[in-house]
Amino acid sequence: MSDGKPTKPAKEKPNAYNKALGLLVRREQSARELKTKLDRSGFSRDESATAIDALKKQAYQSDERFAELLARSRAANGYGPRRIFAELKSHGISDAEINAAIGALDCDWRDLARRQLQRHYGRKPVADNKERGRRAAFLLRRGFDAATVSALTRADIGDPGDEFD
Repeated sequence: MSDGKPTKPAKEKPNAYNKALGLLVRREQSARELKTKLDRSGFSRDESATAIDALKKQAYQSDERFAELLARSRAANGYGPRRIFAELKSHGISDAEINAAIGALDCDWRDLARRQLQRHYGRKPVADNKERGRRAAFLLRRGFDAATVSALTRADIGDPGDEFD
């Protein structure tokens, strides 16, 4: 019995490959991210693994490319190498791929840290040890190493010297 309206065919659930490809169209994703998203969508582990392997073979998914893009983006936003390393590690990227991505940046980390200090605190010299500690903590949270932080925050108190040159 039909009421005169055409019936719509049931919407087919995409397979894991198509779902992952759709996610990659939006932005680069690590294999771990794709696996997590496919798992949440209800695909079996085998189906997810097969889909991700196929995408890797076709060069649609690359952890190396993902690492390079994310590292470049984070450095451009003023983050240091330690923060970038930790974020990439959380995406399941190998240490070798992370080191390669960070090494490919050709970034002057000290200059980047100095610019972040200027942006956040202006050109005003450090007035006391408490202020020096705040600035150091700021740079450490942004992922710069202790040597860089120390070099930028250890200028003599009240000495405009080379702190922001």
